[in-house]
Amino acid sequence: MTLSSIPLNARPALVRTACKPLGVDGFIIPRGDEYLGEYVAPCAERLAWLTGFTGSAGLAAILPVVAAVFSDGRYTVQLEEQVPHDLWERRHVALEPIGDWLAEHAKGLKVGYDPRLVSQSMLASWQTSGVELVPLSQNPIDQAWTDRPAAPASQVIPQPLEFSGESSADKRLRLGQILSRAGHDAVIIADCTSLAWLLNIRGSDVPLTPVAQGYAILHADGSAEWFVSSERLSAGVRDICGSGVTVYTPAELAQRLGALSGRTVRVDPVSTAVWFDTTLQAAGATVVDGTDPCTLPKAIKNSTEQEGARQAHAHDGVAMARFLYSLTVSGMGQYETDLVSRLDSLRARSSDYREQSFDAISAVGPNGAFPHYRAQVGHDRVLEAGSVYLIDSGGQYPFGTTDITRTLWVGDQEPPSNVREAFTRVLKGNIALSRIRFPPGTTGHRLDVLARAALWQVGMDYDHGTGHGIGSYLSVHEGPQNISPAPRPVALEAGMIVSNEPGYYEPGQYGIRIENLMLVRPSSFRGSKGAFLEFEILSYTPIDRRLIDVALLNDAELNWLNAYHAEVQMRVSPHVEPEVAEWLVEVCKPLLR
Repeated sequence: MTLSSIPLNARPALVRTACKPLGVDGFIIPRGDEYLGEYVAPCAERLAWLTGFTGSAGLAAILPVVAAVFSDGRYTVQLEEQVPHDLWERRHVALEPIGDWLAEHAKGLKVGYDPRLVSQSMLASWQTSGVELVPLSQNPIDQAWTDRPAAPASQVIPQPLEFSGESSADKRLRLGQILSRAGHDAVIIADCTSLAWLLNIRGSDVPLTPVAQGYAILHADGSAEWFVSSERLSAGVRDICGSGVTVYTPAELAQRLGALSGRTVRVDPVSTAVWFDTTLQAAGATVVDGTDPCTLPKAIKNSTEQEGARQAHAHDGVAMARFLYSLTVSGMGQYETDLVSRLDSLRARSSDYREQSFDAISAVGPNGAFPHYRAQVGHDRVLEAGSVYLIDSGGQYPFGTTDITRTLWVGDQEPPSNVREAFTRVLKGNIALSRIRFPPGTTGHRLDVLARAALWQVGMDYDHGTGHGIGSYLSVHEGPQNISPAPRPVALEAGMIVSNEPGYYEPGQYGIRIENLMLVRPSSFRGSKGAFLEFEILSYTPIDRRLIDVALLNDAELNWLNAYHAEVQMRVSPHVEPEVAEWLVEVCKPLLR
């Protein structure tokens, strides 16, 4: 990622110099932008510009003498490779929290932060005794980054009712009633995916997620104030939003917040920058913490969105079959980045394909041991016999978003028994989660162990969550639901889509992950206390039978796998070339003991 002509090693000194006239001894910079989203525009890649670290999660703290970069277990190796060791300490954000690090290194110091880039919950996690955290009106990184790219300004386009399934006016009225019942006059909508869902709009301001950056104030009567430059609005946008939406320029935001004086305003402490809190309080508004009201309705897909997800995965299943078949014909010797391009071009054979839903993870051999590895031209490996290949990718379609991972054995020789065992135990976890029925009110946290049990039996595990939510032509990582060891109070509900992606990673050798997307739906099964829920599989792509140790599968698991492969062949074969269909017959035939 080329973000600047300023040498990487020179940047920390420039930021330290910029801190001095601001009256602080250091600065904390999170990875997110003003909208606190996962994906950011090039102009907001402040963490990458300062440290060289390009992961999607992390933060850095820079003090007069020392500095550190923090991220989670997905990026441990990436931190080591990308960040200059002579300038930055590398820390695991969960095992070595920034608050502990500040307590050790910043006692008696004033450390600045940009209140437009930090949520209330994030700021609370940084607090530590003896360190004064100071909100700044100027960002020292923006001052030091003199060749910063321009802010995005893509055209805002309508998301038609045939894909959204509900008008913006109906959504706003429904959420306005929620506010009214809670005694709230208004809520700040700062999450760009919430804004896109609420107004039925899309854009291309950031890579991989089709959003238009901006903010809105939703009132309890269902009306909304939207802050966006009017010249960005394409034909039909105002019509699809409805008459209850008033457009203001971004420069008018502070003034319109001031007009909420005396009102009770909900602010999400996780998805909204603290700047909103302080601005509203200064204006005389009563600020109350509360979840973004779009979050749960956005996650619970209506029937139109559910059908869109099935349609998107149908397109994806065809592209994946063509891709996996192509590896048997002309995969050997191809670079990881070439394979990403190949898969992208195969998806693009569908006229409905828009772009990747995230940077594909194409990893040969030891590179697969990095769960969020990203191949780069000139530094990537080639596909070679006797290795494990992991491909994790997804697509954006106007009716849905996809995400799928397959792990393959390359070459004609038999895979080692230890690799087959690891793969089969990951598969057992995937199947266990796929087959489970559960009562309403069950959280993803309670299901996570199903995906790990077979690995735990032999002392294996993986350092990432098992499942995340997925948007409808929006973010590939969407809350509030998840499946993870970390407890979340949000129960899985019918209409939610989650990933199912257990894995195992052997450093220096290989990585294994098997991922399908699943839709939560009502089950025909009824328990003693009523209805249950279950999962509908959305992803249909063969699982590499050469890596499966059938002896480790019980009868129910083997029957599930054979039925899944029969479904793959039935769904995909009619839409691919004869040679691909013939290949599907072979790779989808039943496994026998």
